[in-house]
Amino acid sequence: MKKLLLLPLLLASPTYADITSSISSSIKLEVAAPGTTADRIGNSYSVSGTGVNTTDGTTAGSVGGLGAATNGVNAYTPITASQLTDGESFNYTVSHTTGDTVATSLTTGEVSPFGDLTSTSGGTATNLAGTVDNHVITLTAGSAGTTATGSYVTTVTVD
Repeated sequence: MKKLLLLPLLLASPTYADITSSISSSIKLEVAAPGTTADRIGNSYSVSGTGVNTTDGTTAGSVGGLGAATNGVNAYTPITASQLTDGESFNYTVSHTTGDTVATSLTTGEVSPFGDLTSTSGGTATNLAGTVDNHVITLTAGSAGTTATGSYVTTVTVD
């Protein structure tokens, strides 16, 4: 019985396969660039009220407001409010925001002095280094604003 089982195994044909192997190593060294983001604050004006008299100092009933803009800032006309009838209830609210001035002459690297600025300094490559020697990766940390990344990849494919 044992002899009959071995016979089909000896007659089986050999199997062939393609095997591909790859190995790669790499390093990436980065130094951050400096940058600034700026958000300009705009002009705004709001007024509301009941039971009040208003004036801009010249015209009775004026509600003030924003005028023509110069370099991004609107002229502002303030108003004065007084109670319309003595002893009666009144309500008066005014809100004014002066927008950021838009600079008319900037040189490269300058930004307008806007109300919302975020600046980051650039990195310094001091001590930043990396080597690959026979798939041995060596990385040396740099100063602030730097990144060092090493990668070792092995791939085996069987078809």
